[in-house]
Amino acid sequence: MISLEHLGKTYGAGEMKTEVLKDINLHIDKGEFVAIMGPSGSGKSTLMNIIGCLDRPSAGKYFFEETAIDQLNSDQRALFRRYKLGFIFQGYNLLKKTSAVENVQMPLVYQGITPKKRRLLAYEALKSVGLEAYIERDSSQLSGGQQQRVAIARAIVTNPSLLLADEPTGNLDTKKSHEIMMLLSDFHAKGSTIIMVTHEEEMAQYASRIIHLRDGEVERIEDVR
Repeated sequence: MISLEHLGKTYGAGEMKTEVLKDINLHIDKGEFVAIMGPSGSGKSTLMNIIGCLDRPSAGKYFFEETAIDQLNSDQRALFRRYKLGFIFQGYNLLKKTSAVENVQMPLVYQGITPKKRRLLAYEALKSVGLEAYIERDSSQLSGGQQQRVAIARAIVTNPSLLLADEPTGNLDTKKSHEIMMLLSDFHAKGSTIIMVTHEEEMAQYASRIIHLRDGEVERIEDVR
């Protein structure tokens, strides 16, 4: 599904030049669950942003299902994000004073789905994360774990080809973290392709492969199971 060839990312120039990613070569198959780990400054967030079309590489190639993503213009990348990707963030990024079902519907609005159909799809997504009883609950009235479930429902409601999870358990306690990881594992078992950035070794063990970064380079790749 994903092929990164000699990928690099540089910020600044001259004496201010900083290489954040250096000669990254990775292949991720459809249906994989991959965790990206590394210390602060290792480049893991930059790599996630490039895969998610939120940033562009300075060098190398990025192919997604044979499409050369690094050659797309900004409008084409926006369409790619809208129809191919689902994002789960550490901070949930839910709209305030807005119900769970309205939050989950937002990606469908941008796809031009009719109000009736997008409410139905949002309800089904919330049901899949165990929140069908909370669809009209304001996001501020939900616990951290429930808010992250809403964020997951929002990410999957468009049936994306790839789920990108950036520190999805970073704001949760251990019990809620494992609940969220079990949800992601269930979606993976049903065929979802997932790439997750995490600094928690315990959570990374839910993945099938762990890519360890250090100083902008792939240090090693670990097969979990």
